[in-house]
Amino acid sequence: MIPQQIADLFLNISDNPIIILLLINILLLFVGTFLDTVAAIIILVPILFPIVSQIGVDPLHFGLIICVNLAIGMVTPPFGVCLFVACGIGNIKLEQITKSILPFIIILIVDIILITYIPAISTFLPNLLM
Repeated sequence: MIPQQIADLFLNISDNPIIILLLINILLLFVGTFLDTVAAIIILVPILFPIVSQIGVDPLHFGLIICVNLAIGMVTPPFGVCLFVACGIGNIKLEQITKSILPFIIILIVDIILITYIPAISTFLPNLLM
């Protein structure tokens, strides 16, 4: 029953799918910086899927939104797991790699906005097979 209460909370904030998807993107980016990808998927998909199904988002499109958001979270400071791995491999400090990765994070944010709000990007090829 808890996932339905959270779904109602999101839907009480706004009925606009654009706003709801924006809130979900922000939540996923935040969670992706602190939590492992598999754990985040196991915890958040049962909570968020009823929300996106009620606003009419394709399940395949939603899956891609989740994966890309969490992948961006893995390279986002302060706790991005991939940042620590890159620091260890390159023998550099976290501050150096953070300065270097900021332009890439901006590009990734633009990518997630495009993927979220243009569903044809993620559903074009699967729709060809139907």
